[in-house]
Amino acid sequence: MLAFAFAAQTIPDFSGVWQLNLEKSTFGGPAPKEILVEIQHREPNLTQTMLIVAADGREQRWAFTFDTSGSESTNATAAGEGQTRAHWDGAELVIDSILRTPGRTYHFSDHWSLSPDGQTLTMAHPDDDLAGQVAILEKASPEAAARFTPH
Repeated sequence: MLAFAFAAQTIPDFSGVWQLNLEKSTFGGPAPKEILVEIQHREPNLTQTMLIVAADGREQRWAFTFDTSGSESTNATAAGEGQTRAHWDGAELVIDSILRTPGRTYHFSDHWSLSPDGQTLTMAHPDDDLAGQVAILEKASPEAAARFTPH
């Protein structure tokens, strides 16, 4: 029982609206102008809704749903459907996804961690097809959060 209580305490709650800190982030390709992410996290369910503004001002919205217990989830992308399994590695959430396209199969392993003060969310790709990409997101200001209305 004590082990369960300790495990429950180490799992962070990623809920909230997050805004990309472009200066602290690293991208392998063209950097976006802005990213806002709304996360609803009620263990083991997690929904991530993203608003991505490209450098030219074009907006894209994406929504992904994960089950952090390791069950497979299917999420639609512009390139097709991807299969995802999310699991905890201590206080870090690891989200492994496979996306099959006509020309290639992609592997993404997104590692999420929350700062001790709960104000910074790091989404890192240490060893996948986006290796080296690190997005640093901070709790969004009330103004940014107010204009982020997922569809």
